[in-house]
Amino acid sequence: MHVTLPVNRARWRDLDWIVDLLTATIVPTSLGTWLVPDERRRPAVIAAAARIWTEHALLFGDTFLLKDGTAATVWFHRYRPIPPPPRYDERLDEAAGDHARRFRWFDQALHRLRPDEPHNHLAFLAAPPDANRTGQAAAVLAGSHRYMDSLGLPTYAEVHRSDDIRLYRRLGYRSRHRLTRPDGQVTNVLWKPTSRVRSGPLPGPVRRHEPGGPPAPARTVVMVDGGMRS
Repeated sequence: MHVTLPVNRARWRDLDWIVDLLTATIVPTSLGTWLVPDERRRPAVIAAAARIWTEHALLFGDTFLLKDGTAATVWFHRYRPIPPPPRYDERLDEAAGDHARRFRWFDQALHRLRPDEPHNHLAFLAAPPDANRTGQAAAVLAGSHRYMDSLGLPTYAEVHRSDDIRLYRRLGYRSRHRLTRPDGQVTNVLWKPTSRVRSGPLPGPVRRHEPGGPPAPARTVVMVDGGMRS
């Protein structure tokens, strides 16, 4: 029986739209305020950082959009180590200036909590605040999980809004860690066990190259001093 899902796999042509969704989601949160205290600069800096990681997910993971375009999820396939985004430190410095140190602190703190075993990494839920946010967030999470759970791997998620925890728990997530930022606010780290057994060897990191998108990096493991270690 064919099942129609509420999400589509995103492509390079959707990059700007996903960045806009992520920016609108993060800017009004305590995380956005802490990362970029300068309210005037905050949207542009958050958008630039969101673009870096969404581009990387299109190469080494998956992104999904609700079919009405109101919400998205950004994933990484962590079957094995993947490289950091190309020119990450340079691009982050250009975008964030003095605020880059906060992004680096956050990157490194989250990296230390990530498991070594193969998993799918749900890095971002993009669902801007409005009257329909809860339903949109629930739909995009459930729809993207229908794809990702078929890979037979557990899922690791970094949840930056405490009011989203109930949605994740309905999908089978359980608490794994709590990261307390210097501003005293918490990022919840959740874990969802394998939903379906997948036979055969795991594929290597996904490296896609679509028209209009940059080619994937040739290397698979890169360690960058002072930056994100993926």
